[in-house]
Amino acid sequence: MLTTRFVTGAPNWLDVGTPDLDGATSFYSGLFGWRFRSAGPEAGGYGFFELDGRIVAGGMETTEEQGPPSWTVYFQAPDARAAAKASEQAHGGVVVQPAEVMDQGTVAILSDRAGVPFGIWQPGQRAGLDAAGETGALCWVELHTADIAAAAAYYRAVLGLETSAVSFPGGSYTCVNPAGEGEEAMFGGVVPLTEDPAGTDAGWLPYIAVDDADAVVARTTELGGSVGMPATDIPDGRVARLADPYGARFAVLRPAPRQG
Repeated sequence: MLTTRFVTGAPNWLDVGTPDLDGATSFYSGLFGWRFRSAGPEAGGYGFFELDGRIVAGGMETTEEQGPPSWTVYFQAPDARAAAKASEQAHGGVVVQPAEVMDQGTVAILSDRAGVPFGIWQPGQRAGLDAAGETGALCWVELHTADIAAAAAYYRAVLGLETSAVSFPGGSYTCVNPAGEGEEAMFGGVVPLTEDPAGTDAGWLPYIAVDDADAVVARTTELGGSVGMPATDIPDGRVARLADPYGARFAVLRPAPRQG
């Protein structure tokens, strides 16, 4: 499960691009209790979703030309420019060249071999999110891709990520963790599109931890969102895949109670 002990290759930021920031704020406030705070006039409309005064995500208004409404997962890198170069060498792309964000850090948007976009955040004054791995915050990420082997090779080359297969009754799941950190540092998984019953498009899907997945699913529809996969039991908890009223996709996870 993700924590704020951000290490190289681990997710350390999350934000949503939406055509209606006020509407998105209303949705996520009703769903998770988040509140939106502008980052100031110099930030071009960018701001922060906060829970109990701690940043759990970012958000901004985007145009149709910038792409469909979506969540972007960012991964920690010690050198954003080196990561961009590594992406090109690994047959990926650079969507947005590395750029400094005042004294906060350096950001870039890359794309993997399948064209899936993701972010890089090289910490400056800000290491990343204030909360992770707890109720109302990012706790897991999942890559949906047509070619697990190609994806694994790309993300190992660019972010130093390792994959491993975890068996469960009826199948297995490919987990991801930063190189050298061991299974305790697992923060996500990789799912083949051909085995995805919800029909999720290729991309990184962020999971938000919740106390009651079924209640969140019901609240999502009440607030104008949609349900891609209803609440479903998995070995480590109960999950659901959802979308906000503008089509930005995300998932929720109620972790299974710890044993012992």
